[in-house]
Amino acid sequence: MSDLNPPCTDTQEDPEATARFHRDELVRGWREYEQRMPRVVPLLKYAAKTDMGQLRENNEDKFDYYEPEVPAILAARGSLFAVADGVGGALAGQIASELMLKTLITAYYDHPSPDLEIALRDAIAEANDRIYTLAQMIPERNGMGTTLTAAIFVEDRVVVAQLGDSRAYLIRGGAIRQITQDHSWVEEQVRAGLLSRAEAEMSPFRNVITRSIGAAPAVQPDLFTETCCPGDIWVLCTDGLTGHVEESEILQVASRHAPSEAARQLIELANGRGGRDNITVFVIAVRDFYAYAETPAVPGAGTETAGYVRDTGDPVTRAGSDNGAQSSPRSGWRWLFGR
Repeated sequence: MSDLNPPCTDTQEDPEATARFHRDELVRGWREYEQRMPRVVPLLKYAAKTDMGQLRENNEDKFDYYEPEVPAILAARGSLFAVADGVGGALAGQIASELMLKTLITAYYDHPSPDLEIALRDAIAEANDRIYTLAQMIPERNGMGTTLTAAIFVEDRVVVAQLGDSRAYLIRGGAIRQITQDHSWVEEQVRAGLLSRAEAEMSPFRNVITRSIGAAPAVQPDLFTETCCPGDIWVLCTDGLTGHVEESEILQVASRHAPSEAARQLIELANGRGGRDNITVFVIAVRDFYAYAETPAVPGAGTETAGYVRDTGDPVTRAGSDNGAQSSPRSGWRWLFGR
């Protein structure tokens, strides 16, 4: 398997990097995407669960995902999985996390740029703008915001976006590694050598986050790129889990059980130790990789194989249908969301 780790795109250095294209450029860009098929497709098994915990009266955590079947979208944008932990009173945190994830998915898959990182940064910026503007308009929602940890599986790499203190872990070869870095006051003190790990865990400021979506007019996410391998297990979670469950325990549970059972057991473990916060866990297992044209058929599924369409960009008229026709792929992705 080839290592596709690309150099990071820093949109802050070039203010024009995320500028909108002219209409003719947009249409030309969409047509170019339509011509590209994914080189490989990861076969993913995943599950997510969220829980209110033992002390909270509502759940401000959210999770969401989008797994496209259209080949051009799969090649250019991949499959997105995300967790969010809302902050703010008067149900504002719940509104922020839900609104952010809906906006993120729509804006990311609808973005015209061929550059995945530009599309992702712009989608996060759009979600931030919506939540920040809403907070300014309604006094009761002032200060509302949300964390974001998102993992995008595109061909044989994973791009992770991070804001706040939710986390992404990668389990590979019997070891677990935290991919993200917490945007929290105590973690920044630990990284600077001003607090020990033990002092950070006991600090009254351990829940103070330093970056989130919606807290400021502009936001800068961290992006990480990892090579994706068969056998990998990814765990995305909010701090309601990591506040009670150690990395070694996440490794043990996620390695020994299927994603649904792993997510259930991890939440039960956190609740059994107090469940002081909402708890959300997303477990994504990479079962295998296939060359796109070689994706194995699922019995009774026709040309729709392992959750993907083999050789046409139109999910309505597929190769092998009764009339044998193939519709040309539509230009753009706006139709996916009813626009």
